[in-house]
Amino acid sequence: MGLTNAQIAAGLDAIAARDPQVAAALKAVGYPQERIRERGYRTLLRTIVGQQVSVAAADAVWGRLVAHLGEDIPPRAVLAADFDALRACGLSRQKQGYARSLCALIADGALDLHALPADDEEAIAALTQVKGIGRWSAEIYLLFAEGRPDIWPAGDLAVQVGAGRIAGLSERPDERETRALAEKWRPHRGAMAIFTWHYYQNPAL
Repeated sequence: MGLTNAQIAAGLDAIAARDPQVAAALKAVGYPQERIRERGYRTLLRTIVGQQVSVAAADAVWGRLVAHLGEDIPPRAVLAADFDALRACGLSRQKQGYARSLCALIADGALDLHALPADDEEAIAALTQVKGIGRWSAEIYLLFAEGRPDIWPAGDLAVQVGAGRIAGLSERPDERETRALAEKWRPHRGAMAIFTWHYYQNPAL
């Protein structure tokens, strides 16, 4: 599971105690709410289904997959499914390739989502074996499904904007600059990532 509200608050308090800009931002918008996802295969499959489509469209595709393959959408059932049947559920050729890549790794035991490496970079490398799962998707999984405390998805646009605003920058930092900005927020960058989304989305700013 992801970081809890208590863990997020503790991480942000630790950062704010040594970073006046974060302290001021926290005072302005308050604490974010936890974002928790289920650990395991279904969450990664849902990530693939949701790529480049609206939430409503992803929900519709997911519902059709559940109706066709069952609530658990077993990996071997996806691998055995007919191309046209999955296309009728809403999976494009590309997404079927991604889904089958994930399911093959799970079914063969090459990827165990309940025993990922403890080292974050090694865990990211394990997840990005899956076609269609890049660094950002892997980081989001590790943050929201595993609650790893120091994950920092610097490639995320909202994280870049939020972090830049908090740091008082006049322009949005790029991914490299966003990673550099967050070095001082270790080992609580996961809580800070959640806070940057919260700060970015706050209508009062």
